[in-house]
Amino acid sequence: MGSVQRAMRLLETVAAHEHGAPAKQLARETGLALPTAYHLLRTLVHEGYLRRDRGLFFLGEAAERLSSSGAQQKRRSTVIDTLARWRDAVGVPVYYAVYREGEIGLVGVADTPANPAVEEWADFRETAHAHALGQCLLAQLDDAARRDHLDRYPVRPVTPYTVRDAASLLRRLERARETDLVIERQEYALGTVCAAIPLRVGATAASVAVSLPVHQADRLLPTVQRLQAEMRCLLGSLALCISI
Repeated sequence: MGSVQRAMRLLETVAAHEHGAPAKQLARETGLALPTAYHLLRTLVHEGYLRRDRGLFFLGEAAERLSSSGAQQKRRSTVIDTLARWRDAVGVPVYYAVYREGEIGLVGVADTPANPAVEEWADFRETAHAHALGQCLLAQLDDAARRDHLDRYPVRPVTPYTVRDAASLLRRLERARETDLVIERQEYALGTVCAAIPLRVGATAASVAVSLPVHQADRLLPTVQRLQAEMRCLLGSLALCISI
């Protein structure tokens, strides 16, 4: 345990020196005997946590991967917390998805046992034409990217209410671009209505959606409007995390 603690102190000290530091300076700043510091530094270099260049020590690739992973976890935690706040504010499940590298990714869902999210019973990536999130994301793409997606994932029936063909879907997507709103009624899951709104930050297409049981469809539009108001308050927090 003592060796681990000393190695961590060395890593933290190296990280504080953007332009690198020599072994003697690191030993002095960590309070380690020079032979101990040399031994630990050699070990950390061998394991990839440090690298040595012209007598100076810098963070290595392994340490940078740890740092990147920690930052990503922090961003994901921010997303989860933000979605939970929106869920509590509107009282229904809230979904967040992005379109990246030609694929739809469901980043997060916030629901409760009393108001569960829609079960992903058909592959989410392949059924963008059927659910509100997917339609909202496709509406944000340019014509070439949209047609490329539909060539790879053609329009097909998911429920009896699913849009029937690509031409009808494209017309709907154009309307969605004008209104910044997609409403879908039982097209992906029977007994459920959903609404999605775009979340534009930079070049990334993203969307936030809510769902309700079909017998509460009259609540859908007021719920979306309340969600939009809540999003204006916390958009900055989520905007920083869109790169997940």
